[in-house]
Amino acid sequence: MTAAAGPTRPQRPVLIAGGGIGGLGLALTLHQVGVPCVVFEAVAQVQPLGVGINLQPNAVRELFDLGLDASVLDAIGIQAREWALVGRNGKDVYSEPRGLLAGYRWPQYSVHRGRLQMLLYRAVLERLGPGSVQLGHRVLGYRNEADGVVATIQTRDGRTLEVQGSLLVAADGLHSSIRAQMHPAQPPIQWGGAIMWRGTTPGVPIRSGASFVGVGSLKHRVVFYPISQPDAKTGLATINWIAEITVDNREGWTHGDWNRRVQLADFAHHFDGWDFSWLDVPSMLRGASEIFEYPMIDRDPVPTWVDGRVALLGDAAHVMYPVGSNGASQAIVDARVLGAAMVEHGVGAEALQAYDRKLCADISALVLRNRGSGPFGLLGLVDERCGGVFDDIDQVIPAAEREAYMARYKAAAGFAMEALNAAPPTIAPGAKVASAP
Repeated sequence: MTAAAGPTRPQRPVLIAGGGIGGLGLALTLHQVGVPCVVFEAVAQVQPLGVGINLQPNAVRELFDLGLDASVLDAIGIQAREWALVGRNGKDVYSEPRGLLAGYRWPQYSVHRGRLQMLLYRAVLERLGPGSVQLGHRVLGYRNEADGVVATIQTRDGRTLEVQGSLLVAADGLHSSIRAQMHPAQPPIQWGGAIMWRGTTPGVPIRSGASFVGVGSLKHRVVFYPISQPDAKTGLATINWIAEITVDNREGWTHGDWNRRVQLADFAHHFDGWDFSWLDVPSMLRGASEIFEYPMIDRDPVPTWVDGRVALLGDAAHVMYPVGSNGASQAIVDARVLGAAMVEHGVGAEALQAYDRKLCADISALVLRNRGSGPFGLLGLVDERCGGVFDDIDQVIPAAEREAYMARYKAAAGFAMEALNAAPPTIAPGAKVASAP
């Protein structure tokens, strides 16, 4: 199979490997700026799989600019109002308003990852047409050529195809075959010893009603937040939760699967007695209909995301610990920055180099910052200074120090409020790519 070639090179599409949030966000972006593209996705059917995620205001801004505004996003998630850390004794370590309440021009959203993916998928089909996403097509590798790139693709029925494109963008996730070809000597997946159990439970939202709350210590905690509005009859929302411990990782990950369904009894004992007047953790864990286990993993950064006419994007470029709500948000930002580079430089290797210069070094540093605990590092400071037991948090970590810690993280992650609010759009309204190779 060879992509249709017209009489001029601009008809040769950008090939996108992977139909997740990053790949679909890139397809919508390229359509916006007038660049033909096609998405190749390995699964035979896109389904709303996954768990809860947060979209930071920097990513929400980009979705708004794609025409996916609050009227659309409110239907699949909830606007976050607060981010809070609570010690093992049930007392606040730090809290701050989020999104519009904090003064951002755009909300922060808590959503189910699968519902967001389906929203993007439907938007791509509506705007680009039904042939814009080729399901059951896995990109195995690539070959750079003087005037384009050739992707090797395997279909679910066993055929091997070569597809020509102007560029190839790998949004094929943690196990990216394109990243493996680009960086064959990369180290294996890195696991630092943290194990997460994730589920959703019907519950009454607490605090602000739309709060992201982390309770416990750096190496032993529960995080939870609502990902839906409360039901009008029952008052119950869908509460997404993550229970986490850190263990000795010297033997590596021995359980085989990277995500597997487990029973409550496999881990609930780690949270016995976690019952506060405002939160009953054991009850919350029991309320989940299914629970999945994940190791907290990432990959060591690579020096570049680009090889000729091929670029990495999203988790293929920078899979990171999910401690700062950056994974999906950064994938969306990646797509927009790459689109902006094409507007400025055209659809070619120069645009990929500009994208690489803009993001690779800074986001690689963020990967390592998240590995070092990200914003949850405040709980680590509490452990170090008082063993997690305190009456007055200001006597342990002064308010100014807590605020400065969070400000540094938000700046590194690209959603410092003043800078984001003042920044011009990543892609100017109406901007189009003038020419393609």
